Amino acid sequence: MLRPPRNRVDRRAVRVWTIELLFLTVPVAAGAVAAYWIFTSHPVWLGVLTGGFAVLILGLALAAPHAYRRLNRWEVTDEAVYTRTGWFTHVWRVAPMSRIQTVDTERGPVKRLFGLADVTVTTASSAGAIKIEALDHELAAELAERLTAMTQATPGDAT
Repeated sequence: MLRPPRNRVDRRAVRVWTIELLFLTVPVAAGAVAAYWIFTSHPVWLGVLTGGFAVLILGLALAAPHAYRRLNRWEVTDEAVYTRTGWFTHVWRVAPMSRIQTVDTERGPVKRLFGLADVTVTTASSAGAIKIEALDHELAAELAERLTAMTQATPGDAT
């Protein structure tokens, strides 16, 4: 039986994901409210529905990152990289060291602002790369170095 990987993403990830979600949801909520005021004769039922929609999506943008952080986990051992993600369907990914082809780090503008980075582990798997999100940028760099050294020392052709 698989146990949950030991590590959670950095706490600062909640702020990053909240900002990213607000960039998406605030314009949608504002657009819905604006459309109600501009294109309707202001029926009360539609106003309640529009306001409820706006409050719902903004509330989700504020609450979802906390739940997402609790669900996402990762771990690196001498044998493999493990991740668990998913809301409704939990997805467990295991990449044996002998199958790792590349290790990349990525830091977008919002993550740079908060000192975070992502580590992507690419394998020969048809399921695609494994992404460890929202790590402290120094930890991400150390992890990329460690994984690179471990995969070079592991026998096998990574295919």
